[in-house]
Amino acid sequence: MLVNWATRPQGTDLLARQLVEKVLEVQVFGIRKSADTRKALRFFSERGIKTHFVDLAERSASRGELTRFAQKFGVGALLDGSGPRFRDLGLAHARLNDDQWLARLVDEPFLLRMPLVRCGNRLTIGVDEDAWRDWTGR
Repeated sequence: MLVNWATRPQGTDLLARQLVEKVLEVQVFGIRKSADTRKALRFFSERGIKTHFVDLAERSASRGELTRFAQKFGVGALLDGSGPRFRDLGLAHARLNDDQWLARLVDEPFLLRMPLVRCGNRLTIGVDEDAWRDWTGR
């Protein structure tokens, strides 16, 4: 349910906000050591939005989940080409197709740009507070 904050009747502020908070749930993929991941978690926490955090250090994202992001942004947008893991594996000159990159990203989640954030069918890669504000209305 979308709430138009500008035309709402007076006195419904608290009820409307509670309704939005109950409906909205965000999934954040990242690692706790990542400053950008912590920033995303803090953003939603400060707004009282329920988050489901997937720590990629403990469990990698599924291929289906990564495919969802790749279909919207492309596989190249998922890769953190400047990250230490990318350099350690010597992937700067790798010539892999999209399926091979996705398989590699499932096996090596530290190659991902973080955080990956999903709210229903809406997706972002990296810190995108403008998009998150659109989702939350705040």
